[in-house]
Amino acid sequence: MLKEITLNAEQELIQKAILVAQRQKTTLEAAFRQWLNRYIQQNQPIDNYTKLMNELSDVQVGRTFSRDELNER
Repeated sequence: MLKEITLNAEQELIQKAILVAQRQKTTLEAAFRQWLNRYIQQNQPIDNYTKLMNELSDVQVGRTFSRDELNER
């Protein structure tokens, strides 16, 4: 379901954006939707990391590992 929003920008900026969209054979609306998806996705790794760290916050190893133990393969 699409939801309509209103954005404000300088008229010259909007006109330039429309020209770029036309050269890319798309619309300003479609370009905005693509940007919005990229904007959301760029924060996902941070969200995933935060979730993982929260899940692991209760893990207790019980001792300190030596450098050799940490580097074992």
